[in-house]
Amino acid sequence: MKKVNIVGAGLSGSEAAWQLASRGVEVEIFEIRDENRKTFAHRTADFAELVCSNSLRSDDVKTAVGLLHQEMRELNSLIMRSADANCVPAGSALAVDREGFSKFIEAELLATKKVKISRREISELPIDSNETWIIATGPLTSDALGKSILQNSGEEHLAFFDAIAPIIYKDSIDFSKAWFQSRYDKGNGTDYINCPLTREQYYDFVDELIRAEKTEFKEWEKDTPYFDGCLPIEVMAERGVDTLRHGPMKPVGLTNPHFPKSPEGTKHKDRPEKAYAVVQLRQDNKIGTLYNMVGFQTKMKYGEQQRIFKKIVGLENAEFARLGGIHRNTFINSPKLLDNFLRFKKSSNILFSGQVTGVEGYVESAAMGLLAGIFVASDFKVTTPNPKTAIGALLNHITVGHEGLDFQPMNVNFGLFENLEEKTKKTDRKEAYSKRALSELAQWKTQL
Repeated sequence: MKKVNIVGAGLSGSEAAWQLASRGVEVEIFEIRDENRKTFAHRTADFAELVCSNSLRSDDVKTAVGLLHQEMRELNSLIMRSADANCVPAGSALAVDREGFSKFIEAELLATKKVKISRREISELPIDSNETWIIATGPLTSDALGKSILQNSGEEHLAFFDAIAPIIYKDSIDFSKAWFQSRYDKGNGTDYINCPLTREQYYDFVDELIRAEKTEFKEWEKDTPYFDGCLPIEVMAERGVDTLRHGPMKPVGLTNPHFPKSPEGTKHKDRPEKAYAVVQLRQDNKIGTLYNMVGFQTKMKYGEQQRIFKKIVGLENAEFARLGGIHRNTFINSPKLLDNFLRFKKSSNILFSGQVTGVEGYVESAAMGLLAGIFVASDFKVTTPNPKTAIGALLNHITVGHEGLDFQPMNVNFGLFENLEEKTKKTDRKEAYSKRALSELAQWKTQL
């Protein structure tokens, strides 16, 4: 097979490159980022840089995303191998050291001797090329390439906003007030740093969030919606004063060790064991020097972030390695534009993969890159994976399984799967979905 070209060295592009290179195919990755040019959300020129959270979400195989993790491991995913090698404590979630995660992926790809990286922009969709191309530019597709895709698709780009959470230096956190604990002591029981708020502190905090100065959108951006899975903290606050307390700031399953337990049968009113609300921070790098504020994506201006977040108990002297921000994502109307092998219907030498196809999430994006790589390497002689699998259900959603009406970004979830054949108790359904999926995947792998 001749060389395959991949546009974008993110999660999807890197995974596609690995699937091709590990099968002996020459790959050239075109990446717009270099030491002098970054995007709004990226801080480095590294492969597969994680620009938002450092979490790949639940690793429990009884969840849809945890099942997708396991399916990708079964399919020799480089992204999952790097995540496992660079994991940091996060309870039942799979979180990673950002830098180690990216460096591992780049080193493994270059070690194949099949992957070449070209640091330059591809500004036009290569419709007339005789070579195979995988467009894996993700949510931050360049303006020039975006316009070219638009012109060649006959469709308008759909778009939504993603937000980024701040990252704090651990040694600036006051542990005379904060403490380590996972909700209900999951994981090793101490995977998160917790900062407690009283009732009064919580409502003052919500009020500050609502009144804070925010980043202003440009006129052409104002009608762009948010992705519900990554709402800014202040947008959640505006939806109701108790929204955060029942969301990312819920205090359940946590007990503050700085307060003595109340004598049995009494209540310690002045120094309660349980906070009214809690801000949690999750380890962001392997050595444990950086922690990100879980669920605290924001579009507040930088000065406001520092002022308001330092009002959180334990973060009064917080130093920020990165402040939060917001960026615009783009995706195509995949059900109309792509076939079931992710090929652009107008030009079958071009495939799309990753978030630009309308999957949402790190793992989902990498999964589409994995499939694109397998499809191309097999010269499209394999069948597509069964929608009873997590990876097949995602592919089905963005291609033949959706009519294309009001197509919106989607995380993997059991609602995308084919229904179970047999009646199953509600409490047993997730396990049943997972067992069936792994069995179906094992059969599909026999073709590879």
